[in-house]
Amino acid sequence: MNIQLIGVNHRTAPLEVRERFAIPESKLPEAVQRLKHFPGVEEGMIVSTCNRVELMTRSQNGSKVDLHAFVGEYFKVDPSKYEKHLYAYSQDDAIRHLFRVTSSLDSMVVGEPQILGQVKEAYAVARAVGAVTSQLDALVSRSFAVAKRVRNETAVGSSAVSVASVAVDLAKKIFGSLAGKQVCLVGAGKMSELAARHLMAHGAASIFVANRTYERAERLAAKFQGSALRFEELYDTADRADIIITSTGAPVTIFKREHGERFMARRKNRPMFFIDIAVPRDCDAELNKVDGIFVYDIDDLQQVVSSHVADRKREAQRAEDIIAVEVQRFVERLQTLDVVPTIVSLQEHLETIRQAEIDRQRGRLGQLSSDQEMAVEALTRGIVNKIMHTPITTLKSAARESEATTVVEIIRRLFNLQQKETEEEHDNAASSSGVKR
Repeated sequence: MNIQLIGVNHRTAPLEVRERFAIPESKLPEAVQRLKHFPGVEEGMIVSTCNRVELMTRSQNGSKVDLHAFVGEYFKVDPSKYEKHLYAYSQDDAIRHLFRVTSSLDSMVVGEPQILGQVKEAYAVARAVGAVTSQLDALVSRSFAVAKRVRNETAVGSSAVSVASVAVDLAKKIFGSLAGKQVCLVGAGKMSELAARHLMAHGAASIFVANRTYERAERLAAKFQGSALRFEELYDTADRADIIITSTGAPVTIFKREHGERFMARRKNRPMFFIDIAVPRDCDAELNKVDGIFVYDIDDLQQVVSSHVADRKREAQRAEDIIAVEVQRFVERLQTLDVVPTIVSLQEHLETIRQAEIDRQRGRLGQLSSDQEMAVEALTRGIVNKIMHTPITTLKSAARESEATTVVEIIRRLFNLQQKETEEEHDNAASSSGVKR
């Protein structure tokens, strides 16, 4: 089995690069299907958030997938132009990276819980289109268990500084107090909803929601006892808001400089605060140049967050230690799985010989009592078990070493076992060895 991962995130790429690779939620199923049918890919999954886009695949028999070629083909870019922003991992490193991501150790805000939900959503999409079915399924499922262990055994997520809490702090600095302030949500993104909840909890008065799908705007507004706007009413109404949280996934900017100038004229220069969590961005850079308008995008918020997280390094290191142990356990389990089909074939082969020899000798043995039958069973099974002990022990030991393939081939030749390394057998092996499906 070969696990590979390629991606960009907030550490390796600025927002303008992440915008280029962002995959809208509506297009994610199609993107995953294309990845699944790319040459060499047996299973695949894509995680696309405001801070990262990552592709993970599994191929068979040690073969590698040219994920750079897929990136170039799908995103219609020259991967070499983005090489300094792309990271690529394989095998143990890819597993470790996935565990770190789901445990929120690779997040902009270390310890934030949203990333786990985002990975689970990506996993659900991949399963729904048939792109995650067996060994990658076991790996991703294990990453969720690792994230739970990190959260339970460390304080890395306690009192987490989040994008939402930072947005509240910035709003307080701009307005002095949030009492009576109006909030507008543009788009129905979960991060913007979370930021709105924080703002309301700190004194904001009311909220209204604009979304291209009006029914979604109504549902979200109801959560805050607020009101819904039709998207075409946005520019005529947005100036009522003191704080606008925008996260639409639109391919072009929604708020431009001329909109800001119009808003300021209507508000008689009372300040407005834009929290732009969208990737690609919803606010044009020129908007921030309008007097009285303050725009913070996801990278601006990251800079504020980074100054708050120094005290979490100790807990983060404890989490890293847990992940190191979990990676080793999972790798050993996978290595053992590689020899399970051969062990099963050997057991079936010798059991067939044992049964055939008993049947062949029954005519000479005559009628046996139940005690005699049990004695014959015990004798023949004992012989078979002793014969199997050394090759099975050798296989299990070799599974953790580089010569596993060679040992498997030797034992198959010695016992004349047929090659049955099929995907179905690997799935059965995973099930029989306790790997969660």
